[in-house]
Amino acid sequence: MKKTLTTIAAAIIMISSFSSFAAEKNNPLKNVESAKVIGTYLEATTLGSIELNKFLFADDFQYSNSANDDTFNKGEYIAFLKAHNGVNFDCKTSYEILDQTGKTCMAKATMVFENFTRVDYITLNQEQDSWKVSKVVTTYP
Repeated sequence: MKKTLTTIAAAIIMISSFSSFAAEKNNPLKNVESAKVIGTYLEATTLGSIELNKFLFADDFQYSNSANDDTFNKGEYIAFLKAHNGVNFDCKTSYEILDQTGKTCMAKATMVFENFTRVDYITLNQEQDSWKVSKVVTTYP
């Protein structure tokens, strides 16, 4: 009887651990083009959309602001975006892919506000099954 209860308990533990792995959310940016990832980045920065941030940025992500020499890592930048969740910036956005070769993509995103323009140079790297933003350099021309 004791052996049967132990076997049943072990089976329940295994089943629950398998279902917890299955419940892990799939990456909605999996197998999408680099342009979609750039669009998602713009949504995060200008529309305050934070839902895909954990899939968007590479682990070694670095953000630099050339106007004041600030730099932030992934955790710091995601915290900044989270603090601005739902904040919509009044600007016109556009982007262009400057170069895409192999597993690397360089893009330029322009945000035109009423009194100034912000330009982000975005580097993406293709990881196992998705593009990730690995570096952003912001300028104000």
